[in-house]
Amino acid sequence: MHAGRFTSVVLCYHAVSAAWDHVLSVRPEAFERQLSFMLARRYRPVPAGEVVRGGGRLLHVTFDDAFRSVWNAVPALDRLSVHATVFACSGHADTGAVLTVPELAAEACAHPAELATLDWDGLAELGRRGVEIGSHTKTHPRLPTLSDAELYAELHESREQLEDHLRQPCRFLAYPYGAHDARVRAAARRSGYEAAFALPGRTKPRDIFALPRVGIWRETGLLRTAVKTSSVIRPVGALRGWQ
Repeated sequence: MHAGRFTSVVLCYHAVSAAWDHVLSVRPEAFERQLSFMLARRYRPVPAGEVVRGGGRLLHVTFDDAFRSVWNAVPALDRLSVHATVFACSGHADTGAVLTVPELAAEACAHPAELATLDWDGLAELGRRGVEIGSHTKTHPRLPTLSDAELYAELHESREQLEDHLRQPCRFLAYPYGAHDARVRAAARRSGYEAAFALPGRTKPRDIFALPRVGIWRETGLLRTAVKTSSVIRPVGALRGWQ
């Protein structure tokens, strides 16, 4: 546990698609406007490791689930020199499987291409483009509901699979649904991660295994982005029914 307030902003996205009209899917032009807005407010874009260490008005962008539409965000990340981490479920990467969690079952049937995830080749290519790849577990469960053995498999085995396939360290974890408790945080630490990201998480006291993120959704405009990222109001990142 580290004392002090968490003043950095870590934005949490999922899909980046003009075609998929869903709360998890941000339009590419909106994505670029939001990043430009944060930079205009003098947030400094940094890699995830620097956010973990803390210190000032830092900005980092994350994507949960490793949807293939993350590629739609890469041009804006490159133009604006913003660092990003994609959190992937290792159990989906063999085939680039469609994410079929219960909350998205209807969407998976109606829009399977939008919920298709990156396979190992896609993740490796993102890594070569400078995007960090982290773990989102193996199968996207609610971690606090698992047994100790299941928790170990989801956390430790996911990290090992990502490292084995991508040939680079898997340093960071994002909790599916943002769900964690003391047991889950301790398991994440034992599984070899350097830090873990929650949603929305706490800002004080600072815990590097519950680092807060701000959820950005389909209809999040610039005014709402300003409110959600305000150091006075944070954390305001959760959406009812989806975290």
